[in-house]
Amino acid sequence: MRQGGPWLRIKRAMDLSVAVPAVILLSPVMAGASVAVLVSLGRPILFRQTRVGFAEREFRIYKFRTMRPGNPDASPDEDHLRITRLGALLRSTSIDELPQLFNVLKGEMSLVGPRPLLTRYLPRYSPRQRRRQEVMPGLTGWAQIHGRNSVGWDEKLEHDVWYVEHWSPWLDVSIVLRTALKVLQASDVSAEGHATMPEFMGVAQHTSG
Repeated sequence: MRQGGPWLRIKRAMDLSVAVPAVILLSPVMAGASVAVLVSLGRPILFRQTRVGFAEREFRIYKFRTMRPGNPDASPDEDHLRITRLGALLRSTSIDELPQLFNVLKGEMSLVGPRPLLTRYLPRYSPRQRRRQEVMPGLTGWAQIHGRNSVGWDEKLEHDVWYVEHWSPWLDVSIVLRTALKVLQASDVSAEGHATMPEFMGVAQHTSG
């Protein structure tokens, strides 16, 4: 594991030094978003879903709800049918991701790393793509500043593996600063014709048999 030993402690210290003040400073924004979601969609305010994290361990991710109720196991290809106007705003500004700061405080996520994806995607990765689980998942990452959801899955996952192979504290600082610019620009939020990204079908169907 590349982020092991003293490096993991350094990364954890960096995460806490940013996440703790961020939760305090952004609490009015999160409170306002909570009220808006409650009025618009009702309870629950938070969306919780099992994702795969470091060393392929599962955990529950937190987000503000952005969609009307539906089948929780439905394909992401159907998300655009359920997303609300408020939800689109929360996603374009990345406010919907702010509850994941609590995932960071709990040690389930880092500020920077590959985005945690659905559990059903895990067996669909190629051996190289599966290396993305060798580091902590993050609020933002190398893929998020290189196209985010506007690039295809192969390119997106290759960016994740590049991060695994080149990780350093200085790279994390660079990614955080460049992410701030991306958020201000509200760019690359979704793939064309989708609320976020289409379903990842993986490479299994091309390698089996």
